[in-house]
Amino acid sequence: MEKFKKLHMTTMTSCMNSLQADGYTENFIAQEKGLEAPSTKKIYSPEQVKIDNFYRFEGESDPADNSIVYAVATNDGLKGMLVDSYGGPYNNSKVSNFITEVESIAKKEHSN
Repeated sequence: MEKFKKLHMTTMTSCMNSLQADGYTENFIAQEKGLEAPSTKKIYSPEQVKIDNFYRFEGESDPADNSIVYAVATNDGLKGMLVDSYGGPYNNSKVSNFITEVESIAKKEHSN
């Protein structure tokens, strides 16, 4: 499938620019109740979201400076990005918990 093509992206900025060019323009924010689209203030539950792809980046100077960019699509057609830090003090548990719920739903759908 075209959207799963392997892209050579050496920086998080180049990745985000490429995703934005592909229509992933919303900058989602993980909230207690779900994933917020700031442009509409709509909150999406894990059942309303699909992760199209993700990209991991490791900090060159600090091993704790790791990030992941998720390419996210909602059930009503909104596409955007969700960024999380992992492996360090900047880890956002709201993002991690939300992504885990989305992945659990996707695994259940594939096993049926």
